[in-house]
Amino acid sequence: MTDDRTKPEFDAPAGPAPTALVIRDLIVGDGAEAKPGDTVTVHYAGVEYDSGEEFDSSWGRGESIQFPLRGLIQGWQDGIPGMKVGGRRELVIPPHLAYGPAGGHFLGGKTLIFIIDLLQVG
Repeated sequence: MTDDRTKPEFDAPAGPAPTALVIRDLIVGDGAEAKPGDTVTVHYAGVEYDSGEEFDSSWGRGESIQFPLRGLIQGWQDGIPGMKVGGRRELVIPPHLAYGPAGGHFLGGKTLIFIIDLLQVG
């Protein structure tokens, strides 16, 4: 899988933020499947649910990133397994599965939307 896919556009969410993790496959991959605890290589972008403001993007840095799932926020640990290389998935992650309540992290108390391209597993 190459990482030449373009940065995704985010649709403005409708209605109140969900209270549970929402997983939506935008493109279903046909490569290796990510499992809990795997190390994954991804491209991703994240925006705040309420404002639509982007807070992070690997596309913005011009390079993909690799990390072990167990080191990430719970929404990624729960939302990436089952995804296949070559896929693009949207995760809508409520605060308790992201950075917790307001106060600690600058994204605390916020529902987050990520679009993730899975480039490699292992």
